[in-house]
Amino acid sequence: MSDGSPHPAPAPAATSPTAARSAVVVGGGLAGTTAALALADAGIRVTLLEGRPRLGGLAFSFQRGELTVDNGQHVYLRCCTAYRWFLDRIQGTALAPLQDRLDVPVVDVAKPVGRRLGRLRRDPLPVPLHLGRSLAAYPHLSLAERAAVGRAALALKGLDLADPTLDTQDFGSWLAAHGQSARAIEALWDLVGVATLNAVAGDASLGLAAMVFKTGLLSDPGAADIGWARVPLGELHDRLARKALDSAGVRTEVRTRVTSVSTHDNGGWSVRVPGETLSADAVVLAVPQREAHDLLPPGALDAPERLLEIGTAPILNVHVVYDRKVLARPFLTALGTPVQWVFDRTDASGLRTGQYLALSQSAVRDEIDTPVAELRERYLPELERLIPGTRAAEVKDFFVTRERTATFAPAPGVGRLRPGARTKAPGLYLAGAWTATGWPATMESAVRSGVSAADAVLGTLGRPRPRHLFAFEEAA
Repeated sequence: MSDGSPHPAPAPAATSPTAARSAVVVGGGLAGTTAALALADAGIRVTLLEGRPRLGGLAFSFQRGELTVDNGQHVYLRCCTAYRWFLDRIQGTALAPLQDRLDVPVVDVAKPVGRRLGRLRRDPLPVPLHLGRSLAAYPHLSLAERAAVGRAALALKGLDLADPTLDTQDFGSWLAAHGQSARAIEALWDLVGVATLNAVAGDASLGLAAMVFKTGLLSDPGAADIGWARVPLGELHDRLARKALDSAGVRTEVRTRVTSVSTHDNGGWSVRVPGETLSADAVVLAVPQREAHDLLPPGALDAPERLLEIGTAPILNVHVVYDRKVLARPFLTALGTPVQWVFDRTDASGLRTGQYLALSQSAVRDEIDTPVAELRERYLPELERLIPGTRAAEVKDFFVTRERTATFAPAPGVGRLRPGARTKAPGLYLAGAWTATGWPATMESAVRSGVSAADAVLGTLGRPRPRHLFAFEEAA
């Protein structure tokens, strides 16, 4: 990984002697933007097509009056080396800093006032001692439960992530078999797992859960340090990404929906959009799995119907603007309440008076279509239970954002459904957080998939990898 200083923008692809080779990237989310940048950096002439009026996929911002609102709270971890490379590449690292050291306030509203706060934090010690003191003092579990968590963590560390049978099991059953009580699952394993996997332990693949916990908590002492954007996501994933694409010589077209992808007689590719047909040596489909299924030409995958078997999972975001500051911390997570994670988005949104809190609610199939009025009745009293400062505050605005297909569902068996970057059609590649990256549906997975697709294109076209593109692999 680099030292965080931005790489100089590469010369536009058109000046390169290899510019005769061309690629079309379909989809301007993190996967597609990454693939386009990587290919352009290697001297490929790239056109990026996005159907929405903006880049960023499902990690975007919009205006609500004077507020700039993220559709949902997104975070990353220090172990997310590919997303950190992406931030570096678009010169956005300073706008989404990491914690100096993992520190997560955990508030249990069911406990008496004064005994509600616990913390998950690390010490500057080797794994697994870095979490030992925090676990030993964690007040939301009994002494016996804390000891059992330690034993389960060691067993988890011993799992082989390359073992395909892990994907056939659910994480909840594995935890129960390793002595984890329902309270331990709620107060620790699901606290992390629901936010990263978008599923409770019983609905999650053991393979994906083991990957999250082994990589984030049991690989490197700083791996789980949390980072998040201090500016609107659109500033990173749309404005700065577009600037980087322009500097790299990528032709970027938004509001441009692809209607078909097909091969030429000469082995090249045609990409149809309204009013134009683009020709290319290679095509990267960086769109959701169902859209990719509809665009795939016959024979591109052995079993394309598997893409339709990859389920989806929603995320609900509740946004509340108060007339005064009610929360002193940048974020917290909660037990004993439907509220999961609460973030202060005041500065990032441009709010000048009061405070704006965003609640990120994962694995909420039963709430995703609940009317706003009902959600207001449910969540405002819960915030009063959780954050005493809200009780005397006036609610100036309350609204929700819903992503009904926010992520792929990390259910047991999903691993066999996730395709790699290469298809059976020479010159056609897949990217997206849902492809076989080994990660759950995160920004990290999206960026890794874009890198994998670009790498496959470069290999087929006989072009060398840009050295800096794969620097993050050395840090992984």
